[in-house]
Amino acid sequence: MQTERAARARPLPWRDQDERVETGATLSRDSTWRLSHASLPDPPDEVLVVRFQSGDRAAFAMLVRRHQSGLYNFALRNLRERTAAEDVVQEAFVRVAQSAADFKADARFSTWVYTIVRNLCIDQIRKNALRRHPSLDESRKSDEGDGPTLGEQTADPRGRADVERTVEGGRLKARILEAIDSLPEDQREVYLMREMSNLRFKEIADITGVPENTVKSRMRYALERLQEALVEFEEHARALR
Repeated sequence: MQTERAARARPLPWRDQDERVETGATLSRDSTWRLSHASLPDPPDEVLVVRFQSGDRAAFAMLVRRHQSGLYNFALRNLRERTAAEDVVQEAFVRVAQSAADFKADARFSTWVYTIVRNLCIDQIRKNALRRHPSLDESRKSDEGDGPTLGEQTADPRGRADVERTVEGGRLKARILEAIDSLPEDQREVYLMREMSNLRFKEIADITGVPENTVKSRMRYALERLQEALVEFEEHARALR
């Protein structure tokens, strides 16, 4: 009986000692690879630019994928025409590719590329004698496809389907678009960069070439104007404060 218990307690032998060593090494390598690749963070924009400067085209493609949606939305809200916005963004990335060698590693890529798009929008607006306004009502694009319009984002998140709520949401949507469109150019520009592109005030200041406090003032005035325009929709106007 003791002999049987001792036999059970004894570890099962490996067929080959070398097989045990090789298997352990393989498992160790696999585990190390999984750990090192499981949660690799995306490289910062500036690192991607440096890689592109060294000839890495995949790095440039990643920059395009990362920023084209936000740049397109910004251009669209300024130009109010899909084709013009697409052309501006395409031209901006062409200029980025052509001038990548001049990019300084201590600068922010987002500031650089938004400055290019902003200047292209200004040039385009100056060329157009008439400005059209319907595109503020178009869907926002993202990497996953068309997103909600600005009015839909502000609508009741619970999505109640009753007729009164639907009518109210439609009126609010139209009023928001009208209010944003009526903002002074400098305030609307800051509002769009802050709310649509999620840029920091410091970046917006660098892009527009005005002090950061001026940018914050323009944002405050824009919000005050929107609150006044949405006074009949008190609940939503309070959300802007």
